[in-house]
Amino acid sequence: MAATAKTDINFYFDPICPFAWMTSKWIRIVQAQRDYTVDWRFISLRLINAHLDYDSHFPPEYEAQHTAGLRLLRVASAAREQHGRAAVGPLYAAFGARILETPPDEHRTPGWPGTPELAADALAEAGLPTSLADFLDDTSRDPEIQAESDEALSLTGKDVGTPIVHFEPPEGVAFFGPVISRLPDEEQAAVLWDHVVGLARFPGFAELKRSLREQPQLPSFGVTAAQPGTVEDWHAGSRRLKK
Repeated sequence: MAATAKTDINFYFDPICPFAWMTSKWIRIVQAQRDYTVDWRFISLRLINAHLDYDSHFPPEYEAQHTAGLRLLRVASAAREQHGRAAVGPLYAAFGARILETPPDEHRTPGWPGTPELAADALAEAGLPTSLADFLDDTSRDPEIQAESDEALSLTGKDVGTPIVHFEPPEGVAFFGPVISRLPDEEQAAVLWDHVVGLARFPGFAELKRSLREQPQLPSFGVTAAQPGTVEDWHAGSRRLKK
């Protein structure tokens, strides 16, 4: 695994996850306000769910989408190895812009984010060689991605998803999420950050959860304004994303 300097935040992401993407946009706001350094790290939904039967645990399109995320992480792994850890943040931003900041398209098939065309376009935007798209199928990258995924889950326990945030590593607090459906403004971003870190720093804190949700406020879900809703609304939006 590539060497790392001390950072303020380790952010573990899968590029296919809309909630990781929304949280990452919030983290970038906080990063700018607080002058934090962020190390963008990998957690693969495909690898952490490898022990499950996808047919019985997930909707039909999830396996293709999770595999697409793994393919993009292989590209990010190669970019990090060849161009340094600073290359990952811009590349993740370029992935997210294409996958989650574009309107739904009924002609897209499951797994479309893992195509060479999308990878090459994102690499070019991030100022990286488009030839790195050749690593989409490089399974030799998977042990590194698995190790980093295991590292993330060791911080929170295994019954979580993406993202995982580790503040002031290695001794500081880590947590899954927070799962947010809309991007806070600059003032809200700082308040939310302080509340989340405050909760996580209490040694006895384990979980704060509710199932009532609104759809993620992302163009990929066809949502451009706040539309409060239920879990059923979220699943409907999820199906649109993964067509």
